[in-house]
Amino acid sequence: MDAIDRSLVELLRGNARLSYAELARQVGLSAPAVHERVGKLESSGVIRAYRAEVEPEAIGLGVTALIGIVEDSGGDTDDVLETFRQMPEIESCYFMAGVESFLLKARVGTIAELEQLIVRLSRTPGVASTRTGIALSTKWENRPQPIEPPAP
Repeated sequence: MDAIDRSLVELLRGNARLSYAELARQVGLSAPAVHERVGKLESSGVIRAYRAEVEPEAIGLGVTALIGIVEDSGGDTDDVLETFRQMPEIESCYFMAGVESFLLKARVGTIAELEQLIVRLSRTPGVASTRTGIALSTKWENRPQPIEPPAP
């Protein structure tokens, strides 16, 4: 990935709806050259997806919870992860160092729905215990960090 690729990624992280013509103007290349570069960034997995960032409360998901999962020593990690993957309320799953094996970010509409999710998680084979924190508000999330050029 060279400096132009980093610039393209940075521009698309700020606004994924920029046209190839606008990207080309900003990086000083032709639109077809930018189209080819973006295609390579997509096929290599550098750019994984384009999506709309939506206000959760506007779509009925007003409760955000961070749920720590302690895995049962006899549980199968792949089975546990597949169960989590099947739960649409779980937006993110992080494998952790420390006591908790996973940290989940979940969004639901109500506290009652969160309770139901926690019960389902607790009953998942391979889950020993859960610990839940509820976000009172979101100050920011998904803030992209600037891409640093590689060290010489």
